[in-house]
Amino acid sequence: MTPPDDSKRRAYWAEQMDAGYDLIERVIPVEVRECGEGFASLRDAAQETGVEMLFSDSKIAGELERVLYMRESLVQRVMQVGRDMNDRGWILKIEDGYRSLDMQGQLGRKPGLFDAILKKCIWECGGEIPAVDLVFRRANVLISNNPKVGTHMSGSAIDVSVFRRDDGSEVWRGNSYLEMSERTPMRSPFVEADAIRNRLEITAMLEARGFIHFPFEFWHFNQDDALGHVLAGKSEPARFGPVHWDRQTNRVTPVDNPTNLLTPLSVIQREIEAAVQRARKS
Repeated sequence: MTPPDDSKRRAYWAEQMDAGYDLIERVIPVEVRECGEGFASLRDAAQETGVEMLFSDSKIAGELERVLYMRESLVQRVMQVGRDMNDRGWILKIEDGYRSLDMQGQLGRKPGLFDAILKKCIWECGGEIPAVDLVFRRANVLISNNPKVGTHMSGSAIDVSVFRRDDGSEVWRGNSYLEMSERTPMRSPFVEADAIRNRLEITAMLEARGFIHFPFEFWHFNQDDALGHVLAGKSEPARFGPVHWDRQTNRVTPVDNPTNLLTPLSVIQREIEAAVQRARKS
């Protein structure tokens, strides 16, 4: 089979990223009535319920530890997914859970991830340095720059990988977690058929417990937030919005201005310039 040429890959990437940004625009006006539900630990819940589950131990950005917590009611649904996967001979791995606004902002400016997105934008533009607005739009799809859209900040999302119980090998989805390319969308035509089947089987198991998959990232699942309501076609207000979480009291406080950007265009311009300098030195 002859591999597709770059022009087809670039066209697909641009089409998907434009569709992702259009989805973000549809999420912004959705009404959210924050229910005030607290958080619970996914790791503790797995131990308490006897569900075999794995958890990421990598840093999210710089020295920031991952916060493997989410809304209490959703933790119980994740445990149901984990048990379903154990019965299937699989182990669910939680790659990420709640992110504070500061964590999300730092992740979006993390040099490794920002450089990867910028590299794809340069590739999309045929080797030319892209306009700031293009990088802004692409980055906002892959690493949300908007608290209302970025469901990790609502405590209503998880990123996942899956492994086999018998030999510990990964249930292969074409790429590992945090791939940033034309292979990232759930149904990418540039991903092998068996990997697509794995993606869709994993998705079906999560969706059976109420989670919704984000079409443009094969690892991301969320529920009962504005993004989930748009994807599921629900018209009622969402229960979960972006919150500040007090770990000591388990109280949540809604973010005052949930559509304010975490990283403004002026800062993205500086990040592009820094990334270009890093590329020239490498």
